[in-house]
Amino acid sequence: MNEIQRWLFAQQDLKYRDFMAALTPTLPKEYFIGVRTPMLRAYAKELIRSGQCSKITKAVLPHNYFEEQQLHAFILSEGRDYETVLSEVAHVLPFINNWATCDQLRPKIFRKYTDRLITSVEQWLHSDQIYTIRFGIGMLLSYYLDDHFKTEYLHQVAAIVSEEYYVNMMAAWYFATALAKQYNAVIPLFEEHRLNVRVHNKAIQKARESRQIPEDVKEYLKILKR
Repeated sequence: MNEIQRWLFAQQDLKYRDFMAALTPTLPKEYFIGVRTPMLRAYAKELIRSGQCSKITKAVLPHNYFEEQQLHAFILSEGRDYETVLSEVAHVLPFINNWATCDQLRPKIFRKYTDRLITSVEQWLHSDQIYTIRFGIGMLLSYYLDDHFKTEYLHQVAAIVSEEYYVNMMAAWYFATALAKQYNAVIPLFEEHRLNVRVHNKAIQKARESRQIPEDVKEYLKILKR
């Protein structure tokens, strides 16, 4: 067992391990150690400060444990050089095997380079790997629904054809958020039935649960449910 694994097992919480394993049913329980996210975030920052983050980022992939994947995601999310982070994200994406790590990989530096990042985002959307597609949609949700929004991004996500639960749920989350931020641009896709039924209905559900959506809009969305 290496130094990082020893630290992780020293923080082990078996009840939390069982909780996380239940939330991530695509992976065996043995893949989880059971370390809470705030502790992992703090440890990732400590590895960065001490110059030891390469023990995670340069490790042979795939990682042995969920928590090692999480540390990798948190370390990359703090990276300050755009090209380096983009390259390392491209390297790690094929090895991501769960929704939690996928969603917590959010490099802060990407926000400053949205004009350059979009090329990679569009490539990720066309991947044949579940969590790479999910990550691409997540990038559009995180960085392209405000100042950098374009209607064409809505259509790119709408065009994704997938039977995968974790792809469709991220697409639904994206469109629900778009309803809150870019209502006039996105509502025609619901009115014209441009989304697959699962994404359409789940997005409406999420939007109607959101505090960012006015009550009159929620009532209208209820009528649009398929």
